[in-house]
Amino acid sequence: MANFEKTQDFITEEMVEKFFQLNKQAKEIDKELSRLKKAFNQYFDLTVGENQKGVLTFESYELQRQIRVAEKFREEETVKKLEEMNLTDCIKVVKQVDEEKVKAAVTLGLLPANILTDYKDRKHISVVAVKER
Repeated sequence: MANFEKTQDFITEEMVEKFFQLNKQAKEIDKELSRLKKAFNQYFDLTVGENQKGVLTFESYELQRQIRVAEKFREEETVKKLEEMNLTDCIKVVKQVDEEKVKAAVTLGLLPANILTDYKDRKHISVVAVKER
């Protein structure tokens, strides 16, 4: 118990209050940044066109809009087309555990509940929250 008391002294109420206030400010800042980005994008949409690069120069700052393009195949449609063209070598077959079916098999008694326990990875995520009292 003595060790716990020493480590508890490491965290002060002032630290918790500062965390709380900074977290609150971060949320407000994120909202304001989103609002400004939306306004900037609307400006560029009107002046240079949608999905077009743009630059607005001021005395001390330069506002730039860059456009990045991300492409991704629509899986279902593309696979169907490749199969029609007999290009199945261009299709990956991915084996994955169907968690719903495993749960159903356990529920139905077809699979013992603990038989796959050693094959599960667990990820622990630490979340810190401060609430005002």
